[in-house]
Amino acid sequence: MKPQDCGPQYKSKLRESANFAAWTIKKICKEIGPRPSGSEEELKAQEFIAKQTGKAVDSVRTEKFTIAREAFFGWMKIDSVCLIFATLFLIFNMAAVSAALIVVAVICLFGEFLFYKEFLDRFFKKQTSHNTILTRNPVGEVKRRIIFGGHADSSFEWRYTHLGGAPLMYFSFGYAIAGLVWNIVFCIVSIANGAAFAPSIDVAWYSWVGLIFVPSYIMLFIFINYKICVDGANDNLTGCLCSAAVLKFLDDNGIRFENTEVVALLTGSEEAGLRGAKSYAKAHNDELKSIETMFVCLDTFKDYDDMFVYNRDMSGLTKHDERCCKLMKKAAENAGIKTKYSTIFAGASDAAAMTQAGIPSVSLAAMNPGPPKYYHTRDDKADILDLKTIEKGVEIALEAAFIFDEKGLCDNY
Repeated sequence: MKPQDCGPQYKSKLRESANFAAWTIKKICKEIGPRPSGSEEELKAQEFIAKQTGKAVDSVRTEKFTIAREAFFGWMKIDSVCLIFATLFLIFNMAAVSAALIVVAVICLFGEFLFYKEFLDRFFKKQTSHNTILTRNPVGEVKRRIIFGGHADSSFEWRYTHLGGAPLMYFSFGYAIAGLVWNIVFCIVSIANGAAFAPSIDVAWYSWVGLIFVPSYIMLFIFINYKICVDGANDNLTGCLCSAAVLKFLDDNGIRFENTEVVALLTGSEEAGLRGAKSYAKAHNDELKSIETMFVCLDTFKDYDDMFVYNRDMSGLTKHDERCCKLMKKAAENAGIKTKYSTIFAGASDAAAMTQAGIPSVSLAAMNPGPPKYYHTRDDKADILDLKTIEKGVEIALEAAFIFDEKGLCDNY
């Protein structure tokens, strides 16, 4: 069976699903508002989505876990302070101290941002976050499981993306990275010249050059504006509601698979370093591996022409399951989209956490990889939702569910 077999009203029913998603997003943005990771609003949004999905869901489970909301981006402040002092110590011929500070900065950068480890959590205030799992059972025994996931939390504002879009954002990062490289190179040069720990005011000219990078470290320190948490209508209530819309579509059309369980996973704290997906994968690892399971991360459906299947994640360091990627490409093709593979080259999606846990996963998103000016800014409001893109997201997800139910994971589709 295919989604189109629902009858001649298939397209209009798809539009109903998209309208359901858009209406629910607007209600959440208006009545609940921004949803910081680990906040009461994050949980309220999950509960509201579960309520609106109604009888399409056979079970609703909410699971709590502990996070440190500001730990994930805490590396920015730590690195900025380390690099400012590393520059000063270089000026006074204390390169060994500079080198130690640079090592701390690099470890924080790699540990938190590149590898998404819970590296700094112990140093920050804790909050309680939640995952909510909406499950639609099959008619018979559960032999397969497909999980569609989106995160319910929204980001604190990225100051430079708001002020100048992608160009200013990349400039702020590039400027600071250039300073980091400068510090590394001239730490090595200074140590080689016998200035490992020789305090002196008689220093090489190049030591003073490092001061030109100090503004970049200050920019890095204030990169996140913690006074403003954005609405996150597109990133990522669209992913949450496309996931829920799959269950609602199946129920509205009287469809229940024979042996395939369909799940909508509403994660918390994705914006705090994929903490919700990590928690879910850890808590359910045995269960997820007991039967054939596929996880599909649905993340941001706004820019129709940028609908991509992401086969590499976590800044390109994580490769998703090839079978999942092929299945999603086939699903997109069935929905009339000849999509391409792409890479999340800076950052990660919940699919990365699931892949790292050994769960076959893939990510689908429709967002200008620029990134667009609404990304993690106050511009990400319900009034910029794109119904056409949301509808196509639901359609591709439905196609994926039907393909998975019929064939499971295989090498070719």
